[in-house]
Amino acid sequence: MLSVLVSRSSRSRARLSGASGYWRWVDLCEAGGVDSLWQTDRLLSREPMLECLTTMAALAGRTRRLKFGINVVSLAMRDPVLVAKQCATVDVLSEGRLLPAFGIGSPRAPEWAALNLDTRTRGRRTDEALEIIRRLWQENDVDFHGEHYSLTAATISPKPVQRELPMWIGGGSEAAIRRTARLGTGWQGGPETPAEAARVISDIRAAIAKNGRSFEEDHFGASFPFYFGEASDPPAQRAVDAYARRTGRVAEGYFALGGSAAILERMAQYIAAGVAKFILRPIGFDEAQILLQTQRLIEEALPAVAARWPKSAPIVSPAEA
Repeated sequence: MLSVLVSRSSRSRARLSGASGYWRWVDLCEAGGVDSLWQTDRLLSREPMLECLTTMAALAGRTRRLKFGINVVSLAMRDPVLVAKQCATVDVLSEGRLLPAFGIGSPRAPEWAALNLDTRTRGRRTDEALEIIRRLWQENDVDFHGEHYSLTAATISPKPVQRELPMWIGGGSEAAIRRTARLGTGWQGGPETPAEAARVISDIRAAIAKNGRSFEEDHFGASFPFYFGEASDPPAQRAVDAYARRTGRVAEGYFALGGSAAILERMAQYIAAGVAKFILRPIGFDEAQILLQTQRLIEEALPAVAARWPKSAPIVSPAEA
């Protein structure tokens, strides 16, 4: 099943007008047939950034149909028992609409210094935390004794409504590939281009087979920003420049600038790489532009996706990044 997800990205420096603007965007997605909303995990930022797990709880109360997720939780910055409890609580209160995804976080993030954490341990912390969370969701009296965490007869209740709560993993490094193949139920790409995603997906599939596990074929995702308009327009140009400054990467081959045709072409490249789910992030300066970009995606791009891939079930999931 092909799924198209939409995310409002703080990286475009767009500002919503507080809670009222955010809820207007959420309500647009709920009414417009969007599948799910996504939130980036960031604790420190100059631009307004909602805390991700708190936002999931608020969305559980505001919406009735939409699913919602985090792309992705920087797990090494958080206590795994608390994360397991928070996710289970949100899943219960939303009647099974939570879509959690996890990663190790960027070594450039300012949170590591603020939290007094060593970036060199983030991979090992994440591996231990993923095992703890998975077991707490499924088992009682969990015993775990690792390098960074230790539990004896630990139990959370209630368990998640979803009997097997999804555990999507992000990252394209060799360690992330091993982590996804060993503990994940899916892979969610971030800045990977189609060519890079193809390499990661191929390596994950090989590692999964080696581990004697299997993934659903549609459990490979990609993410990219989009813009209805010209690449030379100020919002698009500023987003491209900001991306280059932040990551040292070029936007060409990653951003989709120009409208539905550009979005479909970028999706086709990812689909050829093995991707079936997409988180799309509208680019805009302000609330009006973000709402307009999201509205145009719903009204123009989604019908075009359905026409081009008629056997799929296109879905839109906006994520507040």
